[in-house]
Amino acid sequence: MRAVSTLAGLISLSLAACGSSTPGTGTGPDAAPGSVIDAAPGGIDAAPGATVAGCDGATFLQNPADPRAPGPWPVGAKTVTIGRLTVEIFYPAQVGSEAGKAKATYDIRKELPASEQPKISDTDNPVQDCDCYRDLPLDTAHGKYPGVLFVHGTAAFRHQSLPNETHWASRGFIVVAADHPGLKLGDILGGVCQQPSSGSQDLSGDLDAMIAALNAPTGDLAFLDGHLDTSRLAVSGHSAGAGAAAAASTKPGVQVVLSFAGAGATATSSTLKQTLYMGGASDMIAKWSNVMSAWNGSPKPRRLVQIANAGHLAFSDLCQTKNAAGKNLLEIATANNVCGAQLAGFLFDCNASFVDGPTGWDVINYASSSVLESTLQCNPSSPDLANIKTVLPAVSDYLEAL
Repeated sequence: MRAVSTLAGLISLSLAACGSSTPGTGTGPDAAPGSVIDAAPGGIDAAPGATVAGCDGATFLQNPADPRAPGPWPVGAKTVTIGRLTVEIFYPAQVGSEAGKAKATYDIRKELPASEQPKISDTDNPVQDCDCYRDLPLDTAHGKYPGVLFVHGTAAFRHQSLPNETHWASRGFIVVAADHPGLKLGDILGGVCQQPSSGSQDLSGDLDAMIAALNAPTGDLAFLDGHLDTSRLAVSGHSAGAGAAAAASTKPGVQVVLSFAGAGATATSSTLKQTLYMGGASDMIAKWSNVMSAWNGSPKPRRLVQIANAGHLAFSDLCQTKNAAGKNLLEIATANNVCGAQLAGFLFDCNASFVDGPTGWDVINYASSSVLESTLQCNPSSPDLANIKTVLPAVSDYLEAL
């Protein structure tokens, strides 16, 4: 009975954030994959070391003109603590400081309940690769940098969407992502495994704590002091995290909301300047009709992007994270009898017929970086998203209300 009630709670938690089960309306033909940009930092269309003016006297290294391309900064990564939260900071590091260093990796076993972590051997372990480096020095010669707060989805964790989090950092943003008690993987599975929870869910309170800490950075956050512009913030999120992002539009300094596979309307706010909703045409959890309804209920200016043949996890790299034998996270957990794995399968909608990860990330990075840079960096050369379907064939629908 406990497993049944936990599954019901998991379904309720997900659908409450993502909308009802009304059938989706956005189908459309499968799109040909868009081209994938494979560029070294500082590559496409950017003169090495060139600087541009940003908002209110800020300066930035010049980003490549194509928002899919990684920016000129190597990405630093630092794990810090804010109150009850374990938080990952991805940030623009000094150019060249990554030389000779190994890229960071994440051991997803650490996100499981303590009782389940030893069940997966080093051989079976799916290591999550990051295009980032541990504890590089922040590039203090440029900035101040705008901030992007990221809220993960149900049964996920702070590094669930590394291809997007590190991309934004490489293009001049300080990205802040927390493990949220009551929502993170260890707590969701812990409810099945009879493990203690790390705390009750309070996504709004977590965001308040993060913003307060960023406004007065001390301790582990002291390296950001004077270099983060907290008057220019975006809140992004996936699934349940997208609902939290939409509700956070009234928080201090929030100018942009990025909602990925979420169905909560964004609240009107005196500081809000842009909203971007993105969803997958094949997502059966956050159905397209519900994403579109949330977008319709949000203030202008607002934009809406549908990724053809994309599922719920297209906004993460969870489907692409596999072990040496090619097994994905759910297959590994099931084979090793990880408690609760069978219930997590409800949200794990990886399907070989769905759009491949890099193609989906191209769309996400193109659309989100265009909105972030035009709004928070005052970049006048950010591309007009009205042409996104022409540029990226993997985009099956685009709407805007400006």
